[in-house]
Amino acid sequence: MFISIIGRPNAGKSSLFNRLTGTREAIVDDMPGVTRDRLYGEVNHEGRSFYIIDTGGIFGEDTEFSSGIKSHVETAVNESDAVIFVIDGREGVTGADEEIAEFIRRSGNKPVIVAVNKLDDPKHDDLMNDAYILGFENVVAVSALHKRGLNELLDAVNDVLPADKNNIDDDNNDTDIIRLVIAGKPNVGKSSLLNKITNSQRSLVSPIAGTTRDPVDISIEIDGQKFRIIDTAGLRKRSKFDGNLEYYSFVRTLAAVDRSDVALLLMDAAEPCTDQDKKIAAHVVKKGKGLIIVVNKWDLITGNNKADEILKKIRDEMPFVNYAPVIFASALNGRGISRILQSVITVFNNRKKRIATNQLNRLMRDVLAFDRLPSDRKGRSLKVYYCSQSDIEPPSFVFFVNNPELVNSGFENHVKNKLRELEDFTGSPVRTFWRGKDKDN
Repeated sequence: MFISIIGRPNAGKSSLFNRLTGTREAIVDDMPGVTRDRLYGEVNHEGRSFYIIDTGGIFGEDTEFSSGIKSHVETAVNESDAVIFVIDGREGVTGADEEIAEFIRRSGNKPVIVAVNKLDDPKHDDLMNDAYILGFENVVAVSALHKRGLNELLDAVNDVLPADKNNIDDDNNDTDIIRLVIAGKPNVGKSSLLNKITNSQRSLVSPIAGTTRDPVDISIEIDGQKFRIIDTAGLRKRSKFDGNLEYYSFVRTLAAVDRSDVALLLMDAAEPCTDQDKKIAAHVVKKGKGLIIVVNKWDLITGNNKADEILKKIRDEMPFVNYAPVIFASALNGRGISRILQSVITVFNNRKKRIATNQLNRLMRDVLAFDRLPSDRKGRSLKVYYCSQSDIEPPSFVFFVNNPELVNSGFENHVKNKLRELEDFTGSPVRTFWRGKDKDN
């Protein structure tokens, strides 16, 4: 789900974006028209997750950027499932606000919530009544500065959002269905791979980068295994977005990863490990999804030891996913396709694995025998008391220690490697959490 924040310059859109997403990504300044690009952030509210898009101000003072910003905002409204229309409650409804209201109506029948911003105190809430003249039913008083009305605003968003177009609730009772996302930059062969896997031509295949705009879900069964496969739109570096649909293809790809079990990250054999590849992989790790790296278009590569060179490049430049299997494949001639599907099943199962308590106890002995437990400048050393597996999908472990602040990245990586020695978690991230325990140091 995608919600766009729009409004005239300096109404407080970026401040509201930062509050709702809990970040400081959007540039906030008193100068009107500061936000010219689009930013996205994920919001979770009352069990529902959606992405919010920040946009530049429109219908303000004309500048050299005005036409481009308006084009971006128009795309935002068209591609979003709902709109948050921000107005300055202290100034009241202006002519620019009325123009934006008409602009929204011309863009289609989108649910709209009017956020009357800068109402910092309840005594100002009467000012929000002026907003009803804009013709929208849902009006909420907020203050991005003082965090007022944010829950009410998000409640209103939840109320107007349509049913998820990519809803997979029908699969939730079937734990054997593997939700597989195919992700990668444009023209890397995602649609071709999907067609080869499904032995169909359900996705449009074209040499023009960016042909696929929206994810296409396909439910299939292969050798008794059920899959729901999501072919995603390609990603480009942000500086190359054309101001139209590619930005939203990027965000939709992230959303597709969010609802998957396993992600296939397709790389071009001629250009592996691009910045965009790393960005996708990082998002997969952040979301705790299984990961398989597929080096596609292998049929076009000639020369000896190329596979070793590319594998080394991947491991050197993307060490944070060194647990992910790497498969060299060709969606054109079918090379590696059966191995891809086998790996997907393996990784799917690995995300569900648990380590027995007696094995964790053995791990504890190994950790405690580690010759250089972390310590601080005051000479205090880390003590590990016990651990337990708290969750699966992905496998997660809680370690109870004397002081979590003593845990450094080197030691944490050492522990994760030990966990992987105890159980095969190939393709799955492993999460570790460190909690203090009331015990004498």
